[in-house]
Amino acid sequence: MRYEVTVNVAAAPERVWTVLADIEGWPRWAVSKAGVRLLSDGAVAVGSEAEVRQPKLAAEVWQVTEMEAGRSFAWRSLNPAFTTISTHRIEPLGADRCRVVLGVRLKGFMAPLLALPYGKLIRRYVDIEAAGLKRFCEAPAR
Repeated sequence: MRYEVTVNVAAAPERVWTVLADIEGWPRWAVSKAGVRLLSDGAVAVGSEAEVRQPKLAAEVWQVTEMEAGRSFAWRSLNPAFTTISTHRIEPLGADRCRVVLGVRLKGFMAPLLALPYGKLIRRYVDIEAAGLKRFCEAPAR
C-alpha cells in the first residue's frame, strides 16, 4: 500500500518545518495522534526514535531514517511482518507559501493483507495530518 497527499500552505516554509520537526507537538494539530514521545535526546535527527500512539492502532516506535533539515524527513516503524515508512516533505513556493507532501507506504509480506482492514484508516489519518498541519501553520501566531 502506498498513499500520498499534497497540501498548499500559506505560511513560510521555515514555520512549517518548525511545526513538523516538533514531533512531540503533533497532537496539538493532528487529532490522528493521541501522543508522541521522543525516546532520543536532542533535536530530531537521523537515528532519533519516538513512540507514537494513534487511536485504533497499537503504539509504535518510529525511527528517523532520512532528514534534510528544513525540507524533509522520513521515518519507519518495523514489525516482524511489515514495515511502515512515512515521509514528510516541504517544497517552498515563495517566502510565505509552500507545498507539503505527506506519504505512507506499507511493505513486507503482510503489507497487502494489512492494507485491506487498515488502508482506509491510514489514508484518513494522513489526510487529517495534512489538513491539521495546514490549519495550524496558517493560524495567526499565538
